[in-house]
Amino acid sequence: MAMAFKMATTGMWVTDECKNSFHEMKWKKVHRYIVFKIDEGSKLVTVDKVGGPGEGYDELAASLPTDDCRYAVFDFDFVTVDNCRKSKIFFIAWSPTASRIRAKMLYATSKDGLRRVLDGIHYEVQATDPTEMGFDVIKDRAK
Repeated sequence: MAMAFKMATTGMWVTDECKNSFHEMKWKKVHRYIVFKIDEGSKLVTVDKVGGPGEGYDELAASLPTDDCRYAVFDFDFVTVDNCRKSKIFFIAWSPTASRIRAKMLYATSKDGLRRVLDGIHYEVQATDPTEMGFDVIKDRAK
């Protein structure tokens, strides 16, 4: 039986797979991004999709549904003005306008619990349409 971490506020559970995938991304760099979804029936937050190290931000954005909410983490690598390689992890709360009200509420109330389980996030972006999470937004925040 897989372990899960209970989020006290909403009664949702974060699966071990979520935490393990996040650590693989953060420490081993085997994923560029991870998309998480909530299964309302089982009350589990699960891994919906992972992007390999060769995938980029466009692939992450394209993998988000237009009519349902998701959470995502993205490992953004960049070079600073003084030529240092850096990496920042972004947490994206995706809540498109076309998604159901119930889903929006569920994702909004569960977000902080998931963020606590995923230790090491630098920035958070909340988006209701693709322009609010464009790559330029990520670059601007990571400075």
